[in-house]
Amino acid sequence: MADKELERVRKKFVEKAPKEIIKQLLDDVLEDRIVNDGERESILEENATRADKARGLIDTVKRKGDEASRKLIAHLERRDATLYSELGLSCAQPAPPAADSQQEQKWSTTLISSTEAFWRKTQNDRDIYPVTKESIRSRVALLITNIKFDTERHNRNGAAKDEENMENKLKSLGYEVVKHTNLTGKAIDDAVIEFSKHPKLKGTDSVFVVIMSHGKLGAVLGVDLEDETSDEEKRDPNSERHWKFPTNNIYKHLGTENCPALLNKPKIIIIQACRGKKGGSVLVSDAAHSADSNPSPSAAEENLEDDNVQYVHKEKDFISLLSCTPDTVSYRSPVQGSILIQYLDAVFNTFAHKEDIEELFRKVMLRFEDFYCGNKRQMPTKDRCTLTKRFYLFPGL
Repeated sequence: MADKELERVRKKFVEKAPKEIIKQLLDDVLEDRIVNDGERESILEENATRADKARGLIDTVKRKGDEASRKLIAHLERRDATLYSELGLSCAQPAPPAADSQQEQKWSTTLISSTEAFWRKTQNDRDIYPVTKESIRSRVALLITNIKFDTERHNRNGAAKDEENMENKLKSLGYEVVKHTNLTGKAIDDAVIEFSKHPKLKGTDSVFVVIMSHGKLGAVLGVDLEDETSDEEKRDPNSERHWKFPTNNIYKHLGTENCPALLNKPKIIIIQACRGKKGGSVLVSDAAHSADSNPSPSAAEENLEDDNVQYVHKEKDFISLLSCTPDTVSYRSPVQGSILIQYLDAVFNTFAHKEDIEELFRKVMLRFEDFYCGNKRQMPTKDRCTLTKRFYLFPGL
């Protein structure tokens, strides 16, 4: 809860908040009608020192409740991002549900195990990917996290927490974790190629590939990322390849042609990285409508021929969860880590024992409908899903 967050950082806020920021925040909460003119003047006039003014502000807002506290945190991030980061604040908690909404979901802090009975019930279902106790023992996952970059200001504070959370989660799901930290773009590519040759792939029922770094549309950035390129580099389309890893390479390296050991096995991709610089929110009118789309012709309307030659699908059995929509940013707390990883952890803990991977990803996306941090919005995206069956993780089996 946001009021608990303010309580946690109260002492440090009182020590560090500049007088000018205190005045600006008081103007903000006055405009939000969290405080009235009398309360604002009382905080400014009756407190002689800067520290007392800071103490009066945070205590007054905290007493107003969770929503007021959440708004103050959002204003602080906008006014002074450095102080916000130093305090380790986060406004990632979802907004309180509407009065007529269903009872608030209780999230498990530990992974709930599947039952033997549930696993046995799925064994002969042709709509479910086969999972045996032997294949669970052969599970393997690739985890790549970029935390510290060649240029220090690009460092991803809080990413170490993401790495810890994802490694623990994958291990609890039965996956041996192949972990890499702080890789260049080329090294990320090399790591995925190396993973495609892992001896356990033949016996596994599935793989996870989790990559967390800075990013752009269609690419994850290595620790050697560059802000600017020379005119000569700009003319050369290959100049950025050493520090950019095209996400399309995951599907190429782990697809059927280059990795036959994963044929007909789920390949689950999670990418925590921005896909652009734009925010994820937009103002719409009450009468906003989506445009009609033209239906594409069905397969029955196409002219198909059978050459009677055995082929397999070049790309199949993938599902990817990207942290945000195209061209937008994703958010990360300097202390608690990325919002996506926090939400994914809670959803997997609570539902992985009984829901398939697509439903788990949908529930993660659903949580972001209530993501609230000022005007910031983020919506993860399921991408390139070619799963033909349901895949259950069966934790604890």
